[in-house]
Amino acid sequence: MTDLRRLFFSVIIAFFLIFSTPTAHSLPLVITQITAGDLFELGVDKMRRGDYPEAIESFNQVIELQKDFAVAYSDRCLAYLQLQDYHQAIADCTQAINFAPNNFEAYLNRGLAHYRQRDYSAAIADYNRAIALKPDDFRAYYNRGVALAGKGNYSEAIVDYNRALTQIPQITSLLLADIYNDRGLAHLVLQNQQAAMLDFNLAIRLNASDDRAYFNRGCACGRNGDDFGAVDNFSEVIRLNPSNALAYVNRGIARYRLGYHQGAIADLKKASEYFEHQGKRVAYEKTLDLLKNLRQEIQLATEIALF
Repeated sequence: MTDLRRLFFSVIIAFFLIFSTPTAHSLPLVITQITAGDLFELGVDKMRRGDYPEAIESFNQVIELQKDFAVAYSDRCLAYLQLQDYHQAIADCTQAINFAPNNFEAYLNRGLAHYRQRDYSAAIADYNRAIALKPDDFRAYYNRGVALAGKGNYSEAIVDYNRALTQIPQITSLLLADIYNDRGLAHLVLQNQQAAMLDFNLAIRLNASDDRAYFNRGCACGRNGDDFGAVDNFSEVIRLNPSNALAYVNRGIARYRLGYHQGAIADLKKASEYFEHQGKRVAYEKTLDLLKNLRQEIQLATEIALF
């Protein structure tokens, strides 16, 4: 055996001995302990990705490790809000407030949960507390305005919308559009048509893809007797959201008033189909009644004209 081959085999044997012979001092196994903070960040990341059940599981683990982790409760509340579990959302925010009485976000989130349950008084009470903690945060004023509108207090709602508009960062155009849209609705209910139209125009200028502002502006046009404007706006709603049954109903009514009877009938038929498909039985039946009455009126008008 040549010297080169001996060297090769000796290397192989040495390699085998190193990895097969137990040593008295083996390297220790390193285990990294996961903290409550690590799990919380994991939950926040899952929230960002829209994985709300998994986010809740992460926040559950945080709370198991640290019972008084207040932010974990308030963030878990947000996940429950997304899943429409408002009872659990309220319970979580209440717990967060118990551990951290100055938790602004918890009051804000609990107010939203109360609002979604249509408990407007409880929502307003939470927003009042949030405003006391952060008087310069536009979100509490805007949310309180929406809750006040829910109670029918539209004049007070407008005051809050105005306050929110003075405090909101101007770069957040989509949020600005929402506030103008809601303030316009309050003006519309109070029959201040001109102010309502101005707000809806501003909302559309800031967010031209929001079908709600077009819908509301269409309603304002209808109230002003501008049926052509109403048809144009409801048509834009349908372009942006083809399954908006209410837009078909309102466009059908406007078309009927303009004398476009076949277009009106087509719109009401389409609306009834969408209502039925969406499981909105009451709206479906009311649309059928409206369609029946409209056909009868058209028939009567035709008979009178022939006579």
